[in-house]
Amino acid sequence: MKRWIADKWNKTLLMQKERMLRDHIPPTLVATKRQLYRMLSRYGMVYVKPARGSQGRGVMRMEKGAWGKFRYRYQLGERQWRFATYEQAYASLRKQMGSERHVVQKGIRLLKHKGRPFDIRLMFQRAPRGGWETTGTLTRAAHPRKIVTNGSQGGSIYGTDRVLRRHAPPARRRALYRRMDQLAHRTAEVLRGAAPDINELGMDYAIDRSLKPWILEVNTRPDAAPFTLLEDRRVIQRIVRYGRAYGKRYKLVCKKAKRGR
Repeated sequence: MKRWIADKWNKTLLMQKERMLRDHIPPTLVATKRQLYRMLSRYGMVYVKPARGSQGRGVMRMEKGAWGKFRYRYQLGERQWRFATYEQAYASLRKQMGSERHVVQKGIRLLKHKGRPFDIRLMFQRAPRGGWETTGTLTRAAHPRKIVTNGSQGGSIYGTDRVLRRHAPPARRRALYRRMDQLAHRTAEVLRGAAPDINELGMDYAIDRSLKPWILEVNTRPDAAPFTLLEDRRVIQRIVRYGRAYGKRYKLVCKKAKRGR
């Protein structure tokens, strides 16, 4: 069951059945040749992700546009490829995908902090006294030359309110936090219906220019280490305390993530 629920496509299928969640999930399909082309033609920019990947490994951004004689391009890590035709682009992308199943997701234009796109990680845990609670949030700004925000890929970690105050007044920020919390509660209900042993979720949200939260990914084994980089030590202490109540131990070592300045 754990192995089944770790697959991004399986989680997406479950969550799309709920209207509340469906309205906050970017359109997502299995990345076949035909469906990737359809998504590119409709949205212009998409992300291709391993269905069972983690820490941003193997995530590619693909775009359709006009760059001189080139009409398609994609990026993986710090490297970018350009092609004149979709056939050429897909042949190259397919080699990167290997034999693993991938999903293709509509690209969301993220808000930026100091010129770098960012998303928000929300830690959602089963509480010692029952129920579920949001125990912390942080903001991840992408490495300047990469397309993913993960700390393991060189992203920078900031306190969420520190970043969002540049984009929204207090009342709008409070409304956004409430919505992210509501989405996390509903996600936990849905996924625990299929995997009752889930005790924590790492909810990754993209925030668009209208301050709508989009669920980019749901992690059933979230890494708590980036929370050690927040100035407020109470956040990681709370996460560890809640985790200990259901038998979880965390490796709190950040090898590549950096504290935002």
